[in-house]
Amino acid sequence: MTYFHSYYIVGTISSFTLFSVLFTEIKHIFVLETKQFFLFCSPQLNTSLSLIFVLFPSKLSKGYSHKLHRPLSRPLWKVMIGIGGFFSILAILMCYFGRRIILNQIVGFSKSKEKENYQKFEAFLRNYGSLAPKRYTYSEVKKITNCFKDKLGQGGYGSVYKGKLDDGHLVAVKILSEIKDNGEDFINEVASISRTSHVNIVTLMGFCFEKNKRALVYEFVSNGSLDKHIYHNGQEVNLSLGWKNFERITIGVARGLDYLHQGCNTRILHFDIKPQNILLDDDFCPKISDFGLSKLCQRKVSHISMLGTRGTAGYIAPEVFSRNFGPVSYKSDVYSFGMMVLDMVGGRQHLKNGISSHSDEMFFPDWIYKLIEPGHGSRIFGGMTTEEEETVRKMILVSLWCIQTKPSDRPSMNKVLEMFEASVYSLQIPPRPILSTPEAYENQINTSIMSSEISSHEP
Repeated sequence: MTYFHSYYIVGTISSFTLFSVLFTEIKHIFVLETKQFFLFCSPQLNTSLSLIFVLFPSKLSKGYSHKLHRPLSRPLWKVMIGIGGFFSILAILMCYFGRRIILNQIVGFSKSKEKENYQKFEAFLRNYGSLAPKRYTYSEVKKITNCFKDKLGQGGYGSVYKGKLDDGHLVAVKILSEIKDNGEDFINEVASISRTSHVNIVTLMGFCFEKNKRALVYEFVSNGSLDKHIYHNGQEVNLSLGWKNFERITIGVARGLDYLHQGCNTRILHFDIKPQNILLDDDFCPKISDFGLSKLCQRKVSHISMLGTRGTAGYIAPEVFSRNFGPVSYKSDVYSFGMMVLDMVGGRQHLKNGISSHSDEMFFPDWIYKLIEPGHGSRIFGGMTTEEEETVRKMILVSLWCIQTKPSDRPSMNKVLEMFEASVYSLQIPPRPILSTPEAYENQINTSIMSSEISSHEP
C-alpha cells in the first residue's frame, strides 16, 4: 500500500505566469504555510523571468486527505510519468531562459567593453589634440585600398592591403581582425607610434576607429619584411643583399630600439622584435613595425609590472616567461634583438649548410658557439672575404651578449651600438647562456606568470 507524504520542490520558473498556474494547482492538493513559502528573485539578472521558489508542504488539504491515505487508484507509472513530464518541461524552460539571460549578459559585457575602449581612445585623442594622426572613416579606408583589392599579407592580427592617398603617396593599410582585436592592441599601437619620429621606426599616416572597424594606415615600405630576405620556403631569395647590408640593417634596428628605450619622452618597450616586424624600404633601410604588444612607461622606470607573456616563441626573453630570471624591462627587447640577429646569420648559413629551418638548432644558439670555436670557423666563414668574416663574427658576438640569460648581463642598445663601432678583435666571446639548448630551455622556463614589482632601480 502506497501513501503520499510531504514533498519538497526546488526549481527555477522562468515566467511569473507559469509560477502562478503551478502554485494554484499545488495548493489544491497541499496546504502551504505562509512562513514556509519563499520566493527569491536575483537582482543581478535585471529581469522578472527568473524566479527561484522553495515549497514546503506542511499538511494535506481536506479535499484530498482521505483520498491520499488510500491505495492509489491509478497505476503508479502514470503518476510517475506525470511528475517526470512536469519536471522535464520545467528543466527545458530553465535552460532556455537561462541561456537567454547568459547571452544577454555576454552581449552587455561586450558592449560595455567596447564603450570603455571607445572612451579610452577618445580621451587619448583629446590629449594629443592636433598632434594626433589623421582619422579616416571606414568608407575612406575602402577608397584608399580600392575596396581592399591589393592584399600584401595576412596574420593573426588581420590583413594588410596596399593603398594610395589622394596626394599620391603609397600606404600599407592594416585592417585589424574584429574577432582578435579587443581594442587594447589598437590603442597600444596608435599610442606608441604616435610618440615616435625616427628613420628606423615605421611612420603612422593615420587610423580608422569606427565602431568595430579598426585600421592603421602606414607608409608603404617597398621591400617587405626582413624575414623574406633571410629564407623563403626553404630557399634563399636575396643572396645579393650581402653581409654588409645585413650589418647595416642590424645597426639600423639597434638605433631604432635605442630611440624607443632612451630617445622618447616616454619609454616604449616593443616586446615583439623579430624579422617579420622589420620592414625594409627602397634602400633596405630597416623600420621597426607592429607595436600591438608594446608597453609605455616613464623613462625613470626600468622595471615594469606585466601579467601574461608577450611576444613570439623563439624571441621571448626568459624573464617574460618567469620572473625567476629577473624583472621585465627594456632588456627584454635586447634579448629579442639578439635572437633576431642570430636568425639573420643562422637563416642564411643553415640553408647554405642544408640544416632545416624548423630544427631546434634554428632557434637556440648552442650551435653558434661550436662554429666560432677554434678550428670550426670554416663551417660558417668558409668562402667569405676577410671583411665579410669580420662582419659576421661581430654580428654573432654582439648577439650572443644580447641573449644572456640574466637581464643584468645584457648590454643596453646604446652599448650594442658602441660594440658595432668597435673592432671585432676587441670583443670577447660571452659565456654560454643557461638556456642555450632546447632541453635546458624547456626544463628551466616556468610559464606561471607572477607580476613583477615596478622599480626605479636601474640594473
